Amino acid sequence: MKEELTKQYVEELKSYLAQDNEEKILELLEGVHPVELAKIIEDEFNAEEAYHLFKYLSVEDVADILAEIDEDLRIKILKLFSTSQIASLLEYSESDDAADIFADLPQEIKQEVLSKMDDVEQAGDIVELTSYPEGTAGSIMAKELIKVNINWNIATCIKELRKQAEEVDKVYTIYVVDDNNVLKGRISLKKIILSPDDKLVKDIYEEDIISVKADDPIELVAQKMKDYDLVVMPVVDEVNRLIGRITIDDVVDVIEEEAEKDFQMASGITENVDASDSVWILSRSRLPWLMIGLMGELINSKVISGYESEIQVNPQMAFFMPLIAAMGGNAGVQSSAIVVQGLANNSMKPDDLFSKLFKEFLVALLNGLICAVVVFGFNYFVLHDLQLSKSVSISLFTVIIFASIFGAFVPLTLSKFKIDPALATGPFITTANDIVGIFIYFYVGSLFYA
Repeated sequence: MKEELTKQYVEELKSYLAQDNEEKILELLEGVHPVELAKIIEDEFNAEEAYHLFKYLSVEDVADILAEIDEDLRIKILKLFSTSQIASLLEYSESDDAADIFADLPQEIKQEVLSKMDDVEQAGDIVELTSYPEGTAGSIMAKELIKVNINWNIATCIKELRKQAEEVDKVYTIYVVDDNNVLKGRISLKKIILSPDDKLVKDIYEEDIISVKADDPIELVAQKMKDYDLVVMPVVDEVNRLIGRITIDDVVDVIEEEAEKDFQMASGITENVDASDSVWILSRSRLPWLMIGLMGELINSKVISGYESEIQVNPQMAFFMPLIAAMGGNAGVQSSAIVVQGLANNSMKPDDLFSKLFKEFLVALLNGLICAVVVFGFNYFVLHDLQLSKSVSISLFTVIIFASIFGAFVPLTLSKFKIDPALATGPFITTANDIVGIFIYFYVGSLFYA
């Protein structure tokens, strides 16, 4: 990165932009990659400053930058462009990036933007790509690819490759199709270069090729690319006609977004938010689960008040309420986190419900026994209270078993009903285990101090 694009560099760039010093601006921008500029804009520029900077860049560079920056900032910047400018940007973008930009536009100007595009084929590709449901292979694929007909000879292939390569920045692989555009296999560039001109593609191409359908979930695409160590994946329709391709960078972007979403959901955040969002948006995203947690703890306090007499008999029982609640919450979150991880990487299926619950029961049995013995020893030798030692230890043992099984059961059940299991790894598990754990603790205590 040029001079590591230091704070001083950004300050100089902003200063020259304020002065409209074109010579100095172009000098600073020379050699800086669009990805690096996108990072600067995300971190240091508002929408108006970014739009001003774009006046000194080529349309190709602006298109590349818009494809890289955060969606919220991109939406703000696009509002400053005219429909003609947006149409030009879409024509210079790769089809998948153009579709993402187009999807961010207000509904009322989309048709006008399409009508102003000179590249009718690109406009058609954008409409097609934005028609696929979010989360499917079709929604992240690009239309640019290299393909040859199975009946061509090598001379024809080379001639056609030169034409097609003008529309493709990177040639990952060359697909082989028949006269109906049905995907038949692939052929390496090396084979094309080394084979004689009269050699036919059907005599040298490779039939083994992994593909996905346009309506397949992105998780399946990612899993196949991982399993087969692929950097690009062809996309076909229901009759196996080649319609696009997905590159590994597109999959990585989606995986990162999903990971962020799951992390926020596990933390009790209901919306996709960033630290730069307004106070109201940040508050709105956190408040629902805080209120659920609040209601849960109010129920918890009611449970405790119902066992006031037991606490009066032995006030030392109150000392261990935080321990019971915390250990139950920790055990539940650990169990649910392992299950969610297994569901995410496909090492575990929702159908594994009973086998997984039994395994979690065995783990909880061992962990609960060890923790109960430690607590019993502490209470017996430090507090010298046999009844308290037994009641706390048995309660803790029971709570850990329940919390572990419950923590595994909830995400497996949610996944079975096509609900994101990450929902189960945060406040829901913790709050539920708090309530049940305290109830178990005082119920066991009431048996000893009745």
